[in-house]
Amino acid sequence: MLGADGLNLALMIADSGIVDSAVNDLMARSQMMAITENRSVKSSVKNHLAKWRGSVKKRMTKVCETERFQQELNLYQEVIHWDEERFFKDISDVVKKLEWHSAFYLQARRLLEKNKALNNPMFPHYFCDLWYKSLADAIKQAEISELEANKEKFLADLYQRMETLKEMDTVTEHGDEGALGRLWDMASAKLTKTDLKVMHQHADFLKKNQGLQEISEQLGRMASEIDDPELNKAPCDDLEMVEEVSDEATDDIVGVHESDDLNKLLPNETMFLAYPELEVVFYKHLVDKRLMNYKTQGKTRTLKKVSTNKPDHKQLEVEKGPFIVCVDASGSMSGFPEQCAKAMAYALMQIALAEERDCYVILFSTEHITYQLTKQDGLREASDFLSYTFHGGTDLEPVLIKSVDLMLTGTYKNADLVVISDFIAPQQTNEIIERVESLKAKKNRFHAINLSKYGNPKLMEMFDHCWSYHPNLVGRLMKKW
Repeated sequence: MLGADGLNLALMIADSGIVDSAVNDLMARSQMMAITENRSVKSSVKNHLAKWRGSVKKRMTKVCETERFQQELNLYQEVIHWDEERFFKDISDVVKKLEWHSAFYLQARRLLEKNKALNNPMFPHYFCDLWYKSLADAIKQAEISELEANKEKFLADLYQRMETLKEMDTVTEHGDEGALGRLWDMASAKLTKTDLKVMHQHADFLKKNQGLQEISEQLGRMASEIDDPELNKAPCDDLEMVEEVSDEATDDIVGVHESDDLNKLLPNETMFLAYPELEVVFYKHLVDKRLMNYKTQGKTRTLKKVSTNKPDHKQLEVEKGPFIVCVDASGSMSGFPEQCAKAMAYALMQIALAEERDCYVILFSTEHITYQLTKQDGLREASDFLSYTFHGGTDLEPVLIKSVDLMLTGTYKNADLVVISDFIAPQQTNEIIERVESLKAKKNRFHAINLSKYGNPKLMEMFDHCWSYHPNLVGRLMKKW
């Protein structure tokens, strides 16, 4: 080969440490250091940065897939496999093809003019070496530009999350600091003053109606009271023998890379030592760790500490499923019941944040609308839900069918379905009741929060627990079975 293989150039540059430097620079920002004083937020920010690091690295390595680089790389890969005779015969035609898209074109022309009629056998190696450097520099600059562009977008997103997080202090008032970590993941959407005002209004309403807060806390505790070995988990550190890919192991030759290991030197690199005028090039490459070496890779066996979730009776933890909150959005719920329903869903979102559970809200009347309050832009979803005006009639059956279908999927073990309504509706069919009973047998719970004195008792019998919170001044009392 006349030169080094250029196929892995993009990956080599992306792995060279420039992405890690960008991550360290982001973490060193004073605003970032201030916001990550909370341990939970710091962990979420680090995870966020890790995801960005992986995605930006993929973007950088795709720089080589552009037409400009692909054409030049293909030409380079072709030339390095020529012999010296063909190089001197065809290299002029190759250089002409570089004219419109290569930074190496002018330098290549000057090199060919200087070597005219000399046909030094070391010239093709020297030419390909300079071409490789030019390609590496061009790809590096393109990757750095891609990195900087993504870094600016990422910074804008980070500052947006920080600003939203500062405004959302009341969301976690009844939870714990762990909720802030998940709140970070939900804070990607920019919230307007109106959005924040709506959320603060419901937080204040929740403070004034302690009965609602007590119901939500009881609902949150119920998932922990389930005694089922399948739901018990506790983080456990264990040692196990693992095989890891290592560049130190010499099982296989997997490619070529730049280094200073004389034991793995490519034979053509020693050609520099055959000519006194090129000997200095060899030693310069040795000092700069830019001699072409065989890249080896193999597997090493090591003992590694791995974290697993195994039942440990010293410290058992129960795996808690999500909340599915079905809110009656009919016209009969307008006024105080509507405020209660929204505040209750808001309180359950706080508990879900603190306990790392998902929280879905399904509004139902003559149709149903679903909000996922704990997803990436969950605060936008929460704001949209809290701003929704209740109207229409009560149709409980479709939302129960949808919820039951949802709970039959794999991620709904130990889940809580909470229906908030005035329950002025007919009793459900035997088919739905049977499906609900089968889910109860799988440790899922069904709760009803009745916001009217006129709710249908027969309808509410299908639920495990029922609370009543009435909208008139005399009847704002909590009952439970």
